[in-house]
Amino acid sequence: MRLLLVEDDNHVAAALSAVLARHGFDVTHARSGEEALQALVPESDGFGVVLLDLGLPDQDGYEVCGKIRKRTSTPVIMVTARSDVRSRIHGLNLGADDYVVKPYDTGELLARIHAVSRRSVSDDAAGSGDTALRLGPVRIELPTRQVSVAGSVVQLTRKEFDLLALLAQRPGVVFRREQIISEVWRTSWEGTGRTLEVHVASLRSKLRMPALIETVRGVGYRLVAPTA
Repeated sequence: MRLLLVEDDNHVAAALSAVLARHGFDVTHARSGEEALQALVPESDGFGVVLLDLGLPDQDGYEVCGKIRKRTSTPVIMVTARSDVRSRIHGLNLGADDYVVKPYDTGELLARIHAVSRRSVSDDAAGSGDTALRLGPVRIELPTRQVSVAGSVVQLTRKEFDLLALLAQRPGVVFRREQIISEVWRTSWEGTGRTLEVHVASLRSKLRMPALIETVRGVGYRLVAPTA
């Protein structure tokens, strides 16, 4: 996923960009509101998420958020030290999709990025009337929770389907083990790691596509979209 990071502090941006890159994000860094708006011109390649720090040198961050929302529907996550409820409400009213207060946990930030990007994918699918995810020969029907490979239906358990659907919404993006456990099993990582490994192995076997789900050592898993 391409991500636009709007942050005027180069040291903060470099550290965060490195973390995001390790989790599969292609990060573009904008150091000001004007740079961010220039990066979001209609003819540019689309971004999956905008991570917008409100403390910008040239424009008020809230103003930049409003301008972003007028030109694109790309999800925006505001990042700020302002923790009061009024500031959060103001940001959301301007069109922000989420709001992260400094200092934040990196794991939480990654989870929020994935959450807003998934909502965006779901909204796009609903707007187009398309309720299926297609990955080469794999078709995932979200309303009926049915999966087929080359037209043949594959019987999956509830958790197997949830795991596959989560990974399939962002092919190529690395999902951290902790995040997968949280979203699919609704629990913490401790004691559940082996369960995740078993479900990944089961999916690879049932779909007869062992290369579909790639293990990213020390981080988690990502879905590699087949070409045919």
